[in-house]
Amino acid sequence: MSSARPQPLTPVEVALSPQERFEEYLQSRGLRQTTQRKFLIEEVFRAHDHFDADELMERLPRKGESNYVSAATVYRTLNEFVEAGLLFCFQLDGRTVYDFDYGYPQHDHLYCTRCRQLIEFQSDELLALRDKVAAAEGFRVSAHRFIVKGICRDCTKSRRTKRKQDLV
Repeated sequence: MSSARPQPLTPVEVALSPQERFEEYLQSRGLRQTTQRKFLIEEVFRAHDHFDADELMERLPRKGESNYVSAATVYRTLNEFVEAGLLFCFQLDGRTVYDFDYGYPQHDHLYCTRCRQLIEFQSDELLALRDKVAAAEGFRVSAHRFIVKGICRDCTKSRRTKRKQDLV
């Protein structure tokens, strides 16, 4: 990986849209596509971002408004999105964070523990190391998630200028 800042991920071409893939998942489980599920998949896949259930619910219509979805339905449907291979989830600071799994390349994250920013990156060197270690152990890799925790550049800069000893 070069020393340049990580570039935003670009979607990869997939045979089915997230909506179509979810429809296939539902059919394989004998479940039906509801208007609430359809609304949630459109909302989640509107833009690529990391989110938790509370952040998603903040973007949704309130009770009494058109397209209202209950919290229980949001949590249940997010789990279905994960089971369908559309999203993956991981734990950060005691919350479950969701990220796109379907339609995006294998990627990893840098996580700022101060501002809670997640920075996505891809590294051929990391993949090569992963594969080398797996091969040495006779291990067949199906997936991996790598999260590096630390302090981002902006938080490091702002802390340096605010320390008392730096202002003297």
